[in-house]
Amino acid sequence: MNLTRLRADALAGLTTSFALLPECIAFALVAHLNPLMGLYGAFIICTLTALFGGRPGMVSGAAGSMAVVIVALVVQHGVEYLLATVLLGGLIMVAFGLLRLGKLVRMVPHPVMLGFVNGLAIIIALAQLEHFKSGESWLSGTPLYVMTGLVAATMAIVYLLPRLTRAVPPALVAILGVGLAVYLLGLPTRTLGDMAHIAGGLPTFALPQIPWTLETLGIIAPYAFLMAMVGLLETLLTLNLTDEITETRGYPDRESVALGAANMVSGLFGGMGGCAMIGQTVINLSSGGRGRFSGVFAGVMILLFILFLSPLIERIPLAALVGVMFVVSQQTFAWASLRVINKVPVNDVLVILAVTVITVFTDLATAVLCGIVIAALNFAWQQARELYADEHLEADGSKLYRLHGTLFFASTTPFLNQFDPADDPGEVTLDCRHLIFVDYSAIAALMTLRERYTKAGKHLRVLHLSERCKKLLKRARVHHE
Repeated sequence: MNLTRLRADALAGLTTSFALLPECIAFALVAHLNPLMGLYGAFIICTLTALFGGRPGMVSGAAGSMAVVIVALVVQHGVEYLLATVLLGGLIMVAFGLLRLGKLVRMVPHPVMLGFVNGLAIIIALAQLEHFKSGESWLSGTPLYVMTGLVAATMAIVYLLPRLTRAVPPALVAILGVGLAVYLLGLPTRTLGDMAHIAGGLPTFALPQIPWTLETLGIIAPYAFLMAMVGLLETLLTLNLTDEITETRGYPDRESVALGAANMVSGLFGGMGGCAMIGQTVINLSSGGRGRFSGVFAGVMILLFILFLSPLIERIPLAALVGVMFVVSQQTFAWASLRVINKVPVNDVLVILAVTVITVFTDLATAVLCGIVIAALNFAWQQARELYADEHLEADGSKLYRLHGTLFFASTTPFLNQFDPADDPGEVTLDCRHLIFVDYSAIAALMTLRERYTKAGKHLRVLHLSERCKKLLKRARVHHE
């Protein structure tokens, strides 16, 4: 690795580490945990996935989507049960990767991907609004003006600095510059130290202090499975996005195994569970982080902040971090999805909107699942409508039906409606050269058609079935002659 690349990754990693701090602290507080658990989780997961994962440049940490999943568990059963859940969730992720199930992410249609990105961009922006509150009330007067001004100054630096120089990441300059200005001018504004004190020691190894019984497994297993699925989903979708941004290819199965192993280590060392973080990944990539060292450096810096640099880090104004995250939200949102609204099918537009809204108001897993179901139903409907038949009366008086399309559960009724057993001649031929049989519903439809012709005292002959179709029919014991 050359020095230029190493320097770029180090600066990107440093910038990303600043962006990781408030997010991980906030997510830990959301889950009713000690903020250090979020930071330990960020250090362990960020470092290990960067070292061993399948997608250099992608940043993982204690993510909000996973924090929301485990709130009820922490409230009802306590922190030790959470650590056991993180351990089991990591094991499920490892199994997912070893079974090479990462390819399942290919089933996520592009409109669902756009909805996922847009939903997370909105969530990132909305999360920053909490920093404009003091307790339960919104800021007003001078505190509001100072906060707004600093946020605007931060965003201006991030947007304008690249026009002058690209030698250093604009987000890093913005954070340090605004922080220095606040310190020198003595401006009254909230800092990272107002969220939580981050000073601490090294994470220590300890098995979760829980009864290792089937009853305990029954408590943690549902949370562990949900945590694993949400984490894998967000990670693999972020991996796809990173592939698009960098125009390179990541390895989803390797990333899944690394993420699972990192979560297991985090659970054993008192950290939260985590997964890929789209906002911090965008910061890392836009700051020039392309190699593994950027993620490793970000993770190690989190640990150094905890051990040695907390007095300095706690002085960073929240406004600077909020400004950077607003920019990230703007850069993450797929604005192209708005420009193509009049150029793509209405069904795809509805999928984008549905996934975006569901992501914002529920959770990522529900949104993507709903999006896939909507897209699948739309695909099935379109395929069913495309089935049609050509009819010909042969010289010998028989009739030939030549079917085109795909025969499956949604197209069985249109398929049967193509035929007229009552008025057809005694000999009927069905040419399946251009017909694809997909499922048992297709076989059942063919059996129903044969029975209709038999009841009418007529003979149906089926020709040109593919080898796969013949196997399906043979297994169902249907003779096609």
